[in-house]
Amino acid sequence: MIAFWMTLADTTTSTPPAPSGAYQLFHSFLTPLILIMGVMWIMLILPKRKQDKSRQQMLDNMKRGDEIQTIGGIIGKVVEPKDDRVLVKVDESSNTKIWFARSAIARVTADDGKGK
Repeated sequence: MIAFWMTLADTTTSTPPAPSGAYQLFHSFLTPLILIMGVMWIMLILPKRKQDKSRQQMLDNMKRGDEIQTIGGIIGKVVEPKDDRVLVKVDESSNTKIWFARSAIARVTADDGKGK
């Protein structure tokens, strides 16, 4: 009878089963993959968001008289900024003005009020 109770006690305090194959797969493969994706998010996506935000702020702060450069390399002065486009004076001698989309502006150099 004592042997029966000893065997019963041994079965109730047994160790939990070993982890299954899916559990091992998760820890050996998916955990490093998730960590790599997290590092890529921090190194690639966050700086791009910051750059886009500063570009949008630059375009929003553009005003009349600012010197700009387009993505095509054309340099001129802002004559009339609108929400979706900008009128730019590109030649002083012939008074040539061209409309550009705001997305075509690469750089804005604020006019400091000094003549050349």
